[in-house]
Amino acid sequence: MDQQKKIIYSWVLYDWANSAFATTVLAAVLPIFYKDVAAFQLPSHIATSYWGYTQTAAMIIIAVLAPVLGAAADYSDSKKSFLKFFIFLGTAATAVLFFVEKGNYITASMFFIAANIGFAGGNVFYDGFLTDIASDESIDFISSLGYAAGYLGGGILLAINLIMISKPQLFFISDSTKAVRISFVTVAVWWLLFSIPAFVNLPSSRVKVKKISFKEQSIIGFRRLKKTFRNIRKYRELWKFLLAFWLYNDGIGTIIRMAAIYGREIGIGQADLIGALLMTQFIGIPFALFFGKMGQHFGAQKGIFAALMVYVFITGYGFFISTARDFWILAALVGVVQGGAQALSRSLYGSMIPRDKSAEFFGFFGVSSKFAAILGPTVFAAVSQLTGSGRNGILAVALFFILGMIMLSAVDVEKGRREARQ
Repeated sequence: MDQQKKIIYSWVLYDWANSAFATTVLAAVLPIFYKDVAAFQLPSHIATSYWGYTQTAAMIIIAVLAPVLGAAADYSDSKKSFLKFFIFLGTAATAVLFFVEKGNYITASMFFIAANIGFAGGNVFYDGFLTDIASDESIDFISSLGYAAGYLGGGILLAINLIMISKPQLFFISDSTKAVRISFVTVAVWWLLFSIPAFVNLPSSRVKVKKISFKEQSIIGFRRLKKTFRNIRKYRELWKFLLAFWLYNDGIGTIIRMAAIYGREIGIGQADLIGALLMTQFIGIPFALFFGKMGQHFGAQKGIFAALMVYVFITGYGFFISTARDFWILAALVGVVQGGAQALSRSLYGSMIPRDKSAEFFGFFGVSSKFAAILGPTVFAAVSQLTGSGRNGILAVALFFILGMIMLSAVDVEKGRREARQ
């Protein structure tokens, strides 16, 4: 294997590595553990709300850090060192979740927030390597390859952990709760182990840049964010699309983060919850490709609109579900639309931005979506706490999709593309 292929495969393998955190910790296993063990003494809807507030706290910290880390990625010759730091932070915080005992929901929240910072921070520098290792002709393929590897890697470890939790005796483990704790350690080991090729093979920056202080990076990051915000507002149709995207993408993110603990609140068993979310992972692969074809034939805007209509149905159906079968149906529907909605959103946005500002505008796209993602879990948590039921929280999420659809329908895509070309 030549050196360039080795570099590319090492980069792709990191997505395989860190997606274990996204599936097992973020989406499937930890929310259930939080509800059943860490917050077992709390009323069911309060535990759901506290998990939502934990998500909010994590997203606020990540949103504030993102512009600074973006500047660091651009103005530092130590991207690999930053990547290593956040990997070590994320894996260490994930591993120590093993020690969370009954009633330690505050400790569980703190460890999760630290691990999530490691996950999100590492991704900033991981993404920053893409333009270093890929040509203009290969960048889309390499990016998609990483995306596919992440789905597969995260899904494989989640499947292993599901078997371990469901049949702990096969692994010489005393009980399912102990197996859940061990699953957090498997994520940390998997994440760190498959990051080693990136540590070894990813290149140092091609261009030596002047080292600047953390304070200067902070100033540069937020100045750049402010400048891009002003620039994007000059493109009226693109700006309308961004407003729509922030709304509906916040709804998508809230469902990803809150589905498992909501299902546990209404009495769905642990094995069914994890199994259904595992199914979502694998359904997402072919349907992301299906929505890509739909976008080619009917336009990305119509494809996104179709996905959002399904999401509105999902939130309405979610209000009424009461059985494991209902949850499996819900998870299947999420798998059908989740990847497609996000992939088409990225491509539609890309088609309406000026070519000479693509890096700047895509950077804003990523950072701004992190700020927007704060609201959804907060609304879900607050409504659940105030009304005494997570069912009302899931129903409240429908508002993000409905408002997003209204805003999206007002976007003139062809006019936006002409504005970008001009």
